[in-house]
Amino acid sequence: MSKILGLIPARFASTRLPGKPLRFIGNKPMIQHTYESASKSIYLDKLVVLTDDVRIYNAVKKFGGEVELTPDNLSSGTDRCAFYSEKFPEYDIVVNIQGDEPFIDREVIDKTIKPLLQIEEIQVSTAGTYFKDFSLIENPSFPKIVINEKGYAIYFSRSVIPYFQNDEIEKKYIRHIGIYVYRRDALLKITKLPQSSLEQIERLEQLRMIENDFKIKVELFDYEPISVDTEDDLIFANKYWQEKIGNNR
Repeated sequence: MSKILGLIPARFASTRLPGKPLRFIGNKPMIQHTYESASKSIYLDKLVVLTDDVRIYNAVKKFGGEVELTPDNLSSGTDRCAFYSEKFPEYDIVVNIQGDEPFIDREVIDKTIKPLLQIEEIQVSTAGTYFKDFSLIENPSFPKIVINEKGYAIYFSRSVIPYFQNDEIEKKYIRHIGIYVYRRDALLKITKLPQSSLEQIERLEQLRMIENDFKIKVELFDYEPISVDTEDDLIFANKYWQEKIGNNR
């Protein structure tokens, strides 16, 4: 039976939205929403926030979550996950859940974990959804994915891909959802590799995996993720939260 470790990397020094994990959505900081959403997963044996900032550490402690301080010289959330999971060999699957997706659905987490439970050869999985709002497609903040017939990622890009030369074909674009599921050994190998050329061009670390022949299984969902990267995103998330509260009364 696989033991599964859920990790939520959280940085204070976001360029576009400083202090992002501690910005409030309704009556809670965003990191608390993310933690509570992820904790609904039926597969996670342990859930931990990883941060380099004592303010985030204290906030997670305050709401009763599990949290670990990690070195501030780690360059990415993936590196934080590898640093922490290296100390816990009893977990053979590691789930990296983005801290800026406060309302991530439990089913997205669980169904993205499932391929690694079912097929031993799969080393990495992630999630995607078809764009419903075509006005978002050209926004580089929403990476796009192209997958093959077996559901594995061919490429991730901030550009609009694929290009539809034939107007008679129905246009479908896949938006990446911020979750990765790794076999622990694969995660440790990936983070020891140097940045790849395409990764540096696009600033998408998943391209390092593709360039080094790690297959990434993409699970598709009928789901509209709410990620928070800007002040406008935060306003939208608060409106969503208010509507959600109203509908639950």
